[in-house]
Amino acid sequence: MTISLVILHADPARGGAERYTADLAAALAARNHDVSILASDFGPAIPGVRFVPMAANAATRRGRYAKFLDSLDAHVAQSPADIVHAMTPVRCCDVYHPHAGMAADLMGKWANHFNPRRRLFAEVERKLLTSAEPPVVLCLSDYVKKNIREHYELPPDRLATLFNAVDLKRFDPKQVNVREIRGELQIDESQIVALMVAQDFARKGLRQAIEAVAQVADPRLLLLVVGKDNPGPYAQLAARLNIAKQVRFIGAVSDPWRYYAAADFFVLPTRHDPCSLVVLESLAMGVPVISTIFNGACQIMENGSHGAVLSDPQDVSALGGAMRNLLDPAARQGMREACLALRPELSFDAHVDRLLAIYSSK
Repeated sequence: MTISLVILHADPARGGAERYTADLAAALAARNHDVSILASDFGPAIPGVRFVPMAANAATRRGRYAKFLDSLDAHVAQSPADIVHAMTPVRCCDVYHPHAGMAADLMGKWANHFNPRRRLFAEVERKLLTSAEPPVVLCLSDYVKKNIREHYELPPDRLATLFNAVDLKRFDPKQVNVREIRGELQIDESQIVALMVAQDFARKGLRQAIEAVAQVADPRLLLLVVGKDNPGPYAQLAARLNIAKQVRFIGAVSDPWRYYAAADFFVLPTRHDPCSLVVLESLAMGVPVISTIFNGACQIMENGSHGAVLSDPQDVSALGGAMRNLLDPAARQGMREACLALRPELSFDAHVDRLLAIYSSK
């Protein structure tokens, strides 16, 4: 099968959809499919996968995206594939996979009305999904499916559930030497590590996480923040709260595996996340998770068994209480065992099987 995966940026260091696209391309190529990634820029080479650059040169972000769409249309017309699988809104595709949630939903919820590129995302998505022959829309979770139905009247055969998954060979806690990894990261054995992996610090709740660390008031607690965003305002907040030494900013990484290995629990008090891959990776590594009901990934969790699922992302007291509970080694160990029991449900191989079945039935 000839498969074109479409994403604006194809650097897995960006996390989320970008890392998923690289992992999916590698998995499909390993099954002997003819795989290309169509993007404006790329990360490291992937064996068996072609990188096809799409021009995106313009003065503004909206202009660059419009140029990207023009380049994509021209390429698809000249080099048709059996499946065009788009991770971002495009003018035409066979499968639409909105990792960040529906563009129409984001416009309404997160005050993006004055963001020209976001407006273009929403315009392109609406034309795509209200066309005479819309693509199959992959729903990462029940949370996503609900959001889609709020905006578009799609027939049942145009909606397919494809829960996110994890490469269990890569994210395998049996391969972890915790003492060695924490030593490399200069983490003291007495410290209790709360990990956050995120790109959009404001939406993912970093402010609330820092405020909760201050509220817990335990010097053993260390918040590691992995991701590409401006840490300045958050470092200033930690300093004002007198916990600067308890918040460490790592920056962007291409593979967060060793940070999961070093973590005691994971925290992501997000306001909106269709199905956070980092949450599933944490669970697969046996790392208890604190997140919210606005994260589709949490549908696989049981509150109190695999961590905590908070009802209000802004409730710092509840977040602090969940963190405080996870300072207890016995509580963490019980939740770790429950998280590890979820591993078979998170298999990336099963995910790819399901996706290929969707490709065949589209």
